[in-house]
Amino acid sequence: MPDKRDYYDVLGVSKSATEDEIKKAYRALAKKYHPDVNPGDKQAEASFKEAGEAYAVLSDAEKKRKYDQFGHAGVDPSYGAGGPGGYGGFGVEDFDLGSIFESFFGGGFGSTRSRNAPTRGETLSASVNVTFEEAAFGCSRDLNVQRVESCPSCSGTGAAKGTAAETCDKCGGTGQVKTTRQTALGMFQQTAACPKCNGKGKIIKTPCGDCGGAGYARKQRRITVKIPAGIASRQTISIKGEGSHGTNGGGPGDLHVTILVKPHPIFERDGTTVTCDVPVTLVEAALGAAIEVPTIDGNYTFNIPEGTQNGASFTIKNKGIPNLSGRGRGDQIFSVSVEIPRHLNDKQKQQLKDFGETLSPDNFQKRKSFFDKVKGLFK
Repeated sequence: MPDKRDYYDVLGVSKSATEDEIKKAYRALAKKYHPDVNPGDKQAEASFKEAGEAYAVLSDAEKKRKYDQFGHAGVDPSYGAGGPGGYGGFGVEDFDLGSIFESFFGGGFGSTRSRNAPTRGETLSASVNVTFEEAAFGCSRDLNVQRVESCPSCSGTGAAKGTAAETCDKCGGTGQVKTTRQTALGMFQQTAACPKCNGKGKIIKTPCGDCGGAGYARKQRRITVKIPAGIASRQTISIKGEGSHGTNGGGPGDLHVTILVKPHPIFERDGTTVTCDVPVTLVEAALGAAIEVPTIDGNYTFNIPEGTQNGASFTIKNKGIPNLSGRGRGDQIFSVSVEIPRHLNDKQKQQLKDFGETLSPDNFQKRKSFFDKVKGLFK
């Protein structure tokens, strides 16, 4: 048979570990490898059982003493004898790890949760596409949402009109039954869903014809979503109580709506700041001019100064995105793109040459600075 791992190594504790340290180590491993957390993971299931096996020995003073003295043979007479492993005639399967875990954590991972307990409704998700301007100034959208709602015919009871669900006589309406079994560690009590009412605590003899006894049905609802001014793409709006209805008196879930802002052909956004590029002519840049700058409010006349360089940036106050708080707005920053004219006729070319001959290095700050640096490099 394959060698078993040392129980102290399994739990990751030293031989001098205290009872609390052993318990803490097992608790962490049991949570990590519990089958409810790792459905279908055989390796996790094996690790969970291994941790439970180690804890069952090291948490018992007498078994721990024998294990410390004789190793696995001290707690498993058949260890190393070629037969199946066990604990004094009990196999590993006889250690009810579910019961150990349940008593240890007070109910485990919901395995003993009563099915007739109040349960909050499902939270739903949806997305909405809006334009750049709609996100900036706010808007509203109507959404068709599929959600679970209480059946109007039976008011969620699942029983046909004129009848009522009866309390299960097997579990007394708790939805749970308890069984006691003998294990190698002693008597353990286990709680499970009642088989007669399937954990609901109620039995419906005459089901509602509209919902088939479920008490709930999936319905489509049209919900108006108010999108606040200043919202950004990928932000989510939470609408309380517009998700699926709860069961057994539980409250409704919420509706989470993610906003997707369509790209704009001119504007971009950085927080509450709007940015864009504005092309200007060579003459406008050289002489200065009043140019029309597009903003989300419409065109805005802005005076660029004489000698404006390509790539120069200017700010228009309070023409950006409104703050989500409703207090104030951001700015708009636009960059100038100086466009060099093309397709010149002969007259225009000659005039440009004549103009060029009148210029001196002092007319070009960057050009003059550049060639001064070049001269310095080759002296």
